[in-house]
Amino acid sequence: MTDTKQASAPASTTAAGNPPARRKGLTVIAAAAAIAAIAWGGWHWAHGRNFQTTDNAYAAGNVVQITPQLGGTVVSIGADDTDFVRPGQLLVQLDAADALVALAQAEAQLAQTVREVRALYANNVPLQAQVALREAELQRLEADAARSRQDVERRRPLLASGAVGKEEFDHAQTQFTSSRNAVSAAQAAVRAARAQLTAAQAQTEGSAQRDHPNVVRAAAKVRESYLALQRTRLLSPVEGHVAKRGVQLGQRIAAGAPVMTVVALNDLWVDANFKESQLAELRIGQSAELTADVYGDKVTYHGKVLGLGAGTGAAFALLPAQNATGNWIKVVQRVPVRIALDPADLATHPLRVGLSMEAKVDVSTQEGAPGAMLSSVPRSTPVASTTVYDTSLADADERIARIVAGEVLPALKALPAVAAAPAAAASAAAAPAPRL
Repeated sequence: MTDTKQASAPASTTAAGNPPARRKGLTVIAAAAAIAAIAWGGWHWAHGRNFQTTDNAYAAGNVVQITPQLGGTVVSIGADDTDFVRPGQLLVQLDAADALVALAQAEAQLAQTVREVRALYANNVPLQAQVALREAELQRLEADAARSRQDVERRRPLLASGAVGKEEFDHAQTQFTSSRNAVSAAQAAVRAARAQLTAAQAQTEGSAQRDHPNVVRAAAKVRESYLALQRTRLLSPVEGHVAKRGVQLGQRIAAGAPVMTVVALNDLWVDANFKESQLAELRIGQSAELTADVYGDKVTYHGKVLGLGAGTGAAFALLPAQNATGNWIKVVQRVPVRIALDPADLATHPLRVGLSMEAKVDVSTQEGAPGAMLSSVPRSTPVASTTVYDTSLADADERIARIVAGEVLPALKALPAVAAAPAAAASAAAAPAPRL
């Protein structure tokens, strides 16, 4: 046994100390490293340099906060967390008793105002007749005064010859004076009647009864009360899923207090935070491939760069860094880049807001040079819009028109049922809810 160990020891020592064998091993390692470096360089030149990637990316979307426009007590809740809702769907119903009373008072005031305005217009007719009567009376008195004046003029030359007695002449002259005074009084009465007519016409002239300012003001009060009644219903302005319901039955909520959130999961995008050293080749319109941690590499989303942020994340932080004070350590900054997602990919594999993503942007296309890094055309369409509130005054206008026309309407006891989703969402309403 001892001889065997002694025989093998020199052999191993000889192998370890053999320079050709060692050089051969090092050569193999160096060749492998060189081949790997060349392969990596070739891959980077042909493929890798055409892409910018980051794993600092997250799904984002429109998070619509539902808040009441007036305070009230919650009497009904129409949706709960994780529920799917469509535009115009009732989410929360507030107690509408006070709003119904205010609406009844406003409609009663409108009816009273309509009657008062009709009386104003009706008063013009007797006032016009009064003016005509006064003018006719004035003409009669003027005729009497003219006749009395002629009697005086005829008797004046006969008084000197004695053909007419002085008593008769004095009587004719007294009658003429009386007629002249009556004419003056009649003229004053005509002016007074015309002034009354002018004052009445000033309140009605230039507008129809339905357009009279008093009627318009009372109708506006009805619309205001009807709006307050409508706003006791909190409707969903978008299609999405409910999150963070924070309201309970019987709770008294104030105007502007958040009650729940609706997230539009069918319209998401990705905010990818690229390092500042990666921005030089990023352009608006470049295509991108994205993966989500929730699905892994087996699902690939397709997207397009919509725009680059106007500042770094640190610049818009709640407490921005003050690099000009104290010790300073350079930190690589990141800029958010918005990437739109293909709706077909979202429909097949839904995402949630805030999920981690990995983004890879194809920078091989450099159209537009540096100018394509920033949008230069103002937006011509709204970012988002809803039509669920467009018909909120249609019923109020109908009731106002009927009241102005003279109908006696019973007080409204409750709002009509919530209408179906608008036509813009009809196609979406026919489709099943997105799979989550």
